[in-house]
Amino acid sequence: MRKVYLDNAATTPVFDEVIESMATSMRENFGNPSSTHQYGRTAKSLIETCRKNIAHNLNVNSSEIIFTSGGTEANNLILRNAVLNLGVEKIITSKLEHHAVLKTVNELHIDYGVEVVYVEESNAGVVDIVSLRSLLGTGDKKTLVSLMFVNNEIGTILEIKKIASICKEYNAFFHSDSVQAVGHFDIDLSDLNVDFISASAHKFHGPKGIGFAYFKKGFGVKPMIFGGEQEKGARAGTEAVHSILGMDIALKTCLESLQNDLQQLLDMKRYCIDQIKSDIPAVKFNAGSDNLETTTVTVLNIKLPKEVPFLMFNLDLKGIAVSGGSACQSGSNKGSHVLEALLTPDEATHTSLRLSFSKFTSKDDINYFVATLKELLSKK
Repeated sequence: MRKVYLDNAATTPVFDEVIESMATSMRENFGNPSSTHQYGRTAKSLIETCRKNIAHNLNVNSSEIIFTSGGTEANNLILRNAVLNLGVEKIITSKLEHHAVLKTVNELHIDYGVEVVYVEESNAGVVDIVSLRSLLGTGDKKTLVSLMFVNNEIGTILEIKKIASICKEYNAFFHSDSVQAVGHFDIDLSDLNVDFISASAHKFHGPKGIGFAYFKKGFGVKPMIFGGEQEKGARAGTEAVHSILGMDIALKTCLESLQNDLQQLLDMKRYCIDQIKSDIPAVKFNAGSDNLETTTVTVLNIKLPKEVPFLMFNLDLKGIAVSGGSACQSGSNKGSHVLEALLTPDEATHTSLRLSFSKFTSKDDINYFVATLKELLSKK
C-alpha cells in the first residue's frame, strides 16, 4: 500500500543525520552532565556547544536559551514566569492560540486572578491592530501579549515585528509561541525584539521530547520543576544530551537549505491548491489558507462540500495521513477550536482537513491524495 504523509504540522520525519548523531551520542556521551568527572564534563560541554549554536542561529546570547521538553513546557514556563516572576496581571491573547497557551492562561486566571482578554481577528485569523491597541491602552495593569508566530491549523503568519513594536510602545511584554516557525523561517530575535518565544524540535525534523524557551536577557527565570540546579536553576532534571544534540543538528540542517526548501514548499503548496481547484472545485479553503502571501507554505486547511463520516479513517486505510484539526486533539471527539471560531455554524458542519507539507512531500503524494479524496467524495 502506498503511504503519503501530509501531517507535518503535527510532527515531522526525523532527518537521518539527526538519528545517526543521536545514536552515536548515546553510545559515547552517556555521562551525566552534572557529574564532575570527564564523562560528565564531556556531556556538559556538548550541551553548551548546542546552546551556543542554537543561540547563534537566532542571533541571541546562549544564556537566553533554556532547554525544555518541548513547546508546551516552554509556553508554560514563560507564561507562569510572566505572572509569578514579572508581576503580570493581564494577558492579551487570541482564541486561535494553541491549547498550550489557552489552557495555561486560563489556569493562571483561576489560580492567580490574572485578567485574560482576547484580541479580535479577521476571518483569516489576522490580528486586528486596532483591537490590540485598544486592549493595551485599557487600564494600568502590567501586561503580557501572547500571540503565535504561525497558526498551526490555518497557517496564518503573524506580523510579529509590528506586534512587538506595538507592545514596546505600551510597555507590555511580548511572547510568541513559535513552534511552527522555528526551523521554517530565518529568525533574528534581536531584530524582532520579542521578549519570549517557545520552540519544539520535532516540528523541524528533530526528535520529540525536546525544545527550548527564549527569555530575553535581564528576565530572571523561576523554575516550574524543582530538584536540581540544571539549566542554571531554571529547570531541574538531568538533561537529555542526545536529544539536545539532535535538535541542534536539525535546526542547523533546516537553516542551511532554508531558501531552497521554502521555494520547493511554495511550489508544492501552489501545486496542491491548483490540483484541488481543478479536480474537486467544490472544495473551499478555510480562513484564506490558500493565500500564499499571508500563510505559511507548510499548511493548507480545506473544507469539503459536505459532511463526510469516517473520512480520515478511510484516508488512513488508503495510506494517507492528514489531520482534522490540531493533532494534539486527535484523540478526542472535539472539533477544531480554531475553525469553530472562524467558520459559521453551517460551514462548521462540513468536514475539514488540514494538510501540512515538508521538504519530503512530492507531487506524486499530492496527486494520490487528490485522486483518493475525489474518489471518496464521489461515494454516496
